[in-house]
Amino acid sequence: MKTLSLTLTGVLLASSALIAPGLAHAQTAPVEQTPAEQAQDEATQVDEIVVLGRFIPEPNRESPEVAAFLTSEDLERTGDSSAAAALTRVTGLTVVEGRFVYVRGLGERYSSALLNGSPLPSPEPLQRVVPLDLFPSSILEGVTVQKTYSVNYPGEFGGGVIDLQTIDAPSEPFFTISAGLGYDTETTAQDGLIYYGSRTDFLGFDDDTRDVPGPLGLAFASGNQIQAGPDYTGDDLRRIGQSLVNAPLRLLQSEEIPVDGSLEVSGGFSNETPIGTLGVILVAGYDNSWTSREGFQEEAQFSGSDIVAATSYAFNSTQNDVQLNLLGGLSLSGLDHEVKWTNFYVRNTTKEARSRVGPDFDAGGSILRDDYTEWFVRQLFSSQLAGEHEFLDGAFEIDWRANYSTTSRDAPYESRFGYGQNAAGDFVHDIERNLISFSELNDDVYSGGADFAYTVPLSDFREAKFSAGFALYENTRDSERRDLRFISPAGLTTDQTESRVDFLFSDFNINDTVLQINEITGSNGAAAYDAELVVNAVYGQVEAEIIPLVNATVGVRFEDAEQSVTPRDLFGGAPTFASTRIEEQYYLPAATVTWNFAEDMQLRLAASQTIGRPQFRELAPQSYTDPESDRTFIGNPFLVDTEILNLDARWEWYFARQQFITAGVFYKQLDKPVEAVIVDVGNQRQQSFLNAPEATIMGAEIEAKKYFEFPDNGMGFIANKRWLIQANYTFSDSEVTVDAGDTVLTLGGAGTPESAAFFIADGARLQGQSEHVVNAQFGWEDDAARSQATLIVNYVSERITARGAGVGGSREPDFIQEPGVFLDFVYRKDFTAMGRDLGFALELRNLLGTEFDEFQELGNKIRINNYDLGSSASISLTARF
Repeated sequence: MKTLSLTLTGVLLASSALIAPGLAHAQTAPVEQTPAEQAQDEATQVDEIVVLGRFIPEPNRESPEVAAFLTSEDLERTGDSSAAAALTRVTGLTVVEGRFVYVRGLGERYSSALLNGSPLPSPEPLQRVVPLDLFPSSILEGVTVQKTYSVNYPGEFGGGVIDLQTIDAPSEPFFTISAGLGYDTETTAQDGLIYYGSRTDFLGFDDDTRDVPGPLGLAFASGNQIQAGPDYTGDDLRRIGQSLVNAPLRLLQSEEIPVDGSLEVSGGFSNETPIGTLGVILVAGYDNSWTSREGFQEEAQFSGSDIVAATSYAFNSTQNDVQLNLLGGLSLSGLDHEVKWTNFYVRNTTKEARSRVGPDFDAGGSILRDDYTEWFVRQLFSSQLAGEHEFLDGAFEIDWRANYSTTSRDAPYESRFGYGQNAAGDFVHDIERNLISFSELNDDVYSGGADFAYTVPLSDFREAKFSAGFALYENTRDSERRDLRFISPAGLTTDQTESRVDFLFSDFNINDTVLQINEITGSNGAAAYDAELVVNAVYGQVEAEIIPLVNATVGVRFEDAEQSVTPRDLFGGAPTFASTRIEEQYYLPAATVTWNFAEDMQLRLAASQTIGRPQFRELAPQSYTDPESDRTFIGNPFLVDTEILNLDARWEWYFARQQFITAGVFYKQLDKPVEAVIVDVGNQRQQSFLNAPEATIMGAEIEAKKYFEFPDNGMGFIANKRWLIQANYTFSDSEVTVDAGDTVLTLGGAGTPESAAFFIADGARLQGQSEHVVNAQFGWEDDAARSQATLIVNYVSERITARGAGVGGSREPDFIQEPGVFLDFVYRKDFTAMGRDLGFALELRNLLGTEFDEFQELGNKIRINNYDLGSSASISLTARF
């Protein structure tokens, strides 16, 4: 099939362009030709005309959509350890809590994350979107961030689609080993809080110390709440209480924190077989890191027209994260067919000890202290079988995929022990404020689909590609939490309140009078739920060069979806809240036009309609305390889907290979976006969710990448290097519209319409949206010295994290987070030692010492969550075999 690319001049003078190859041929072969021979020569030379788009990168040329691409080269240059960290370098993207990606200021609920095109479950209680810190950058070949919608992707699209592509089997065999060490100014060689746990905690696995003990497990399975009464005798309660592990999981200590460490091996090969090329890839990694935080957590209350601190806690914590990951892949490929089987497993274990102390002004200004010990295990396993097939000389293509993924989050022995002060000012046990929790979450996804494409020539130089496909998706989740505490039927003696925590909760004191186990798990469906989302989708799409140099992609996707969240009463009663069931059918159109109007320049225009669905946790009326913020979250079963209109325009100029300038604008209109709000429930602040009436977001993006090279003419250090300057900037502005008479449905209002203006001010910014996002990279590459260095700058302006609480007819100011400026430096050098190729890397992070700052401000500044992040340094050495 013949193809032709032309400059703008070529469009206006098409006939001249078509005979140009003949003229060129005549110059090199001056032998005179007959008119018939000349015509034949022109016909055969048309296939060689390639004038336009010579520097447009392959992904950008193939994608009709506005998209950003992270390549393996980008990942290596920035040295980011995970997909989440790497994506902070992409135009318009920010990362929250180091895990969740916001695209163009829209929260993670408005974006979907895929692994090799397949959706993934999430182990997070508060999100249905998988946290991207679970994906080490070493397993990734690249990342595609598509910012305009195309109908072959899921309809849940607001900010964008993030598709992680894992590495493939290599053409040449390889094997590498890499080891690294890390240092943090706030943590390493500093005294930090720890607790013993078990002997194997450093591996990320417990040695069964934290297993639910037998007597407690039987009690949980009985369906009876563990309390004194007809179901449990005093001996039963004593036996259950004494079965709990004591000192290893309760006693806080102080110890010097060691350095971070990591180890990774990878290898792969390809072999020719009678049925095709067999490829194998394997990556395994272990990472052990420590993080200490010291800061403040406060809550606000009104004092006249200003806000003042109602509680003010100084806190410190030490967190040990151990991550194990394994990627294994097999592939079989031939001339027209390829089948891949990719398996990925990751286990992230967080062990945390923390303490906070400070005045509670609601309690008369008493100084209170709370100590916590926690252990969270997040696991993800994904297995995908996929194939690509070509028929009819490539005119007909079939791509298919089938995937099973499962995640879990296990949190045994989440413990809190409260203290007050005695007359001497010493901290003593406050038995009313102890808590031990066991929670578990399981989330599974079954998905599959196929895409069919047939290419039809429209003329000698233009073609149309007709695509159709289907996708099946089923996501199920079950979540359960059990809360226990010890009560003192006869009260504690002075000696007991002043004793060490492991002495107080020793078996000797667990009996009918001193300490007795008591379950306070919420009933009526407040402690467990089952959830399901089933989506069946079909789509059709046409991509065609409708006139020379103008390509249009038009399609529509139909989705039939049913989402449900069903509260379960663990004790056999009827749940207070009925099941939430959202059944919707959507036709989601999308269109993109790309005009290659000048040499290596193109203009894209796109429009689409998409949706955003509430996440399971946002619909479930179950309380959950986030260890990151110590805030309690509770869902709202009255949420509905968000409908979104997306408009985009972008100009792109690829003026040299791997060098470009792009500029674009975007506009989004959201009907009933989900917003987080702080509610006051029984003098306790909780974060819940509601559908705001309407919101808009509009913005502009610009990105540039340029290399500079200087000859060796006495310019010293800068000579013979390839220098890089790359930067991007995103401005966005959002507004929530609340008209008179607009209402919302909340959990506190039990589904009765309430005034939207009480919860959200008209004209307020969307939650999570930052007006300014800036990324810049400055560096050099020296092929002769086999070295590379990059200085990386990232700036994100303030954003709203939650709406302020409504108290007594007034609403407190919103919660604001100011991410600030981060400055990193990455240096890499390859060298040869003892006949072996080695690689050295140095990474310096947060050189400016930017802190985490979340606050409220009205007359006074209330430090909601404030702590130093510290600066860090890491080195690694890689051996290649």
